[in-house]
Amino acid sequence: MKKLLSVLLVFAVVFGLAACNPTQSGDMVLNWNIGADPQTIDPTLNGASDGGDVINQTFEGLVREVSGVILPGIAETWETSSDGLTVTFHLRDTKWSDGTDLTASDFVYSWKRGMDPATASEYAWIWEYTNIVGALDVVYEGGSLDDVGISAPDASTLVVELVNPTPYFVSLMAFYHFLPVKQSAVEAVGGEDGLWAKDPELVVCNGPFKLTSYTAGAGLTLVKNENYWDADHVYLSQINGYFIDIATTAFVKYNNGELDFIPDVPTVMIPSLVAESPEFYAFALLGTYYYNFNMQVEEFENAKLRRALTLAIDREAIVEALSGGQIPATGFVPVGFADNNGDDFATEAGDFGISTDDGGYAEAVTLFAEAASEMEMTVPELQAYLNGQVILYNTSEGHALVAQMVQESWNSVLGVQVTLQNQEWAVFQDTRQEGNYDIARGGWLTDFMDPAGLLAIFTQGNDYNDPKYASDAYDLLMTEAQETTDPAVHFAKLYAAQEILMADLPVLPVYYYSDIMMAKSYLVDWDRSVLGSVDFTHAKIEK
Repeated sequence: MKKLLSVLLVFAVVFGLAACNPTQSGDMVLNWNIGADPQTIDPTLNGASDGGDVINQTFEGLVREVSGVILPGIAETWETSSDGLTVTFHLRDTKWSDGTDLTASDFVYSWKRGMDPATASEYAWIWEYTNIVGALDVVYEGGSLDDVGISAPDASTLVVELVNPTPYFVSLMAFYHFLPVKQSAVEAVGGEDGLWAKDPELVVCNGPFKLTSYTAGAGLTLVKNENYWDADHVYLSQINGYFIDIATTAFVKYNNGELDFIPDVPTVMIPSLVAESPEFYAFALLGTYYYNFNMQVEEFENAKLRRALTLAIDREAIVEALSGGQIPATGFVPVGFADNNGDDFATEAGDFGISTDDGGYAEAVTLFAEAASEMEMTVPELQAYLNGQVILYNTSEGHALVAQMVQESWNSVLGVQVTLQNQEWAVFQDTRQEGNYDIARGGWLTDFMDPAGLLAIFTQGNDYNDPKYASDAYDLLMTEAQETTDPAVHFAKLYAAQEILMADLPVLPVYYYSDIMMAKSYLVDWDRSVLGSVDFTHAKIEK
């Protein structure tokens, strides 16, 4: 064991990631397991929670959302015109990490970069939901960036023109896609591939911390950004971030004192941690864990088959096994969204006939037989036809457990024996997006406080429409929901859209997310976004 620890220490030192806590000089150093190695930490290009966690430490937008509260960020104040169509942000005096001035023009550049088809951002679709004048034309129709309704009349003023009043617009600006990037840093490598953001020699940021080292597959180092506008209230001097995507490994290091904060724990440990550890945290999240059916695969073209598979699992058993505070999912939109009447959207939508326990098994068997008949097969022939289909998931003990329980349920209830396959996160993301799968794990956290933040991903052409779902009726409802100025109409359209989605079931909802993590008792004043990102802006280590 001593030899192993020595090897690990040498490895950490070599890559600039040696574990440490407050030094003799009084510096506060946090050792944080990020999890998977992010594909990118370029705010404009990022589309994953691991990258978002890093970005939340290194960049800041017009506003910052903490525990559901929208706080001023780079914008000190803002106001909306009486007709709701113009939002004006007044920026505070701030600088980039290289000491140069950050101005309203930086936001204009960054936002136009995000919506420009040449950038090929996975999140370009989200501009549709900003309702900014001209943005939709740029993203989908090849319109001119010159016609987009964003302008900087002076260095400290950003003016945004909207097509329709958008009550959630300001809160949406806390999302990482809308954070500013510096043009000279982006263009230093002559392209839009985002590599600049991982290069300590090139990266320029504006958040509470800045990147000083990055080793693929190992980890990164962040240090306090002395040019951050609120640097006087940033107490950590350094964050050592690690890319450990095996929960058991990270948990051992946490218990050995090598890590101060971990974003996950081994599933088997959760019950005892809930009961015994004050360092264990579980928070509800506005997101859903699900499986994608590849709608381009012949086997899953039949709607009754997809519903049979959806009903043939025990969601309560799954969340009980995970023990992390998850809620069995009976729809796609999770609990926590208020509609125009103040009612919970998920509660009002109902359960779509999906049982949270084993109450749907009998219907699943009936639907499976009907699907076989429609496919001109006997039940044994359909079983044989589906045997060997693969459930694909990214490497994680929790994902493996869910897949195993689904596999067992389908076998015992429907006589279908699928196989399981895992891939590392970066590979998995590409495989899933390219549609090279039968059934694949999916998960989505909303990007803003509206059900459209979840439902929008299943419109045709959306980069996150992994099942390749195509419904003109669904797309029309989502468009109408976005274009209306009447909140009652907006939510009526969203309710109707989810009805279509849950009738077609291109995805199989499993549970509504919870966020579990462990933080040492001496780590205080850390926080998080209700959308899932951890926030160490004001964190301290008190020993």
